[in-house]
Amino acid sequence: MKELIWYGLNEPGAALFGEGLELRRTFADAAKRCDWAGVMKLLDEHPDLVNSTRPGGPSLFTPLHQAAYSNAPAEVIRELVARGGWRTLENARGERPVDVAVGRGHSAATAELEPHLACVVPHGVLLKIQQHLHAVIRREVAELVDRHTLRLPELQPILEADRNTRFFFQVPGMYGGFFYSLGEEGVAAKLAAIASSRQGGSRYYEITSAGSEVVGEGP
Repeated sequence: MKELIWYGLNEPGAALFGEGLELRRTFADAAKRCDWAGVMKLLDEHPDLVNSTRPGGPSLFTPLHQAAYSNAPAEVIRELVARGGWRTLENARGERPVDVAVGRGHSAATAELEPHLACVVPHGVLLKIQQHLHAVIRREVAELVDRHTLRLPELQPILEADRNTRFFFQVPGMYGGFFYSLGEEGVAAKLAAIASSRQGGSRYYEITSAGSEVVGEGP
């Protein structure tokens, strides 16, 4: 099963410092100044950075948002998408990269950034499931979420991934995090989530638009 990373750690601090912090800043700087060769070189070495944002930055722009804003060449956008850039991920204003391109009047970039969905879940249903996932996370580790000012997982990108994909949201201090994947789509969509800690074992959840339920526990 393919695994993708949700970057919840966006604030400099005890869990994001030193070389890791500087790498994220260097990557964000390269994207902002449209140094696409530099961006791709860093992604060659650190492919999980493709959907990351600037630590402490208020805009929550990913490289795809920067590409949309600057009207990057089509081949740059295609390469970012091929490397796993999410076309449905929203910035701090709730804009997807395609929305940024439309707002700037960049028609060529708009065409490249229109999301291609592998799964379909009605928007309202997905938001309800997301709310229940966030409630599960806070029930498990609210103190850690608040301490590190974590950005909780947003579920739009899950629709871009095939069903053989799961996402991982690491929580500093938990010695683990949360795995989640889409089990069923449509109005009856179900999310499978695992709260996993090397110290406290695992708790398995099934989440629908109606709520969440613990369906198992394990080591």
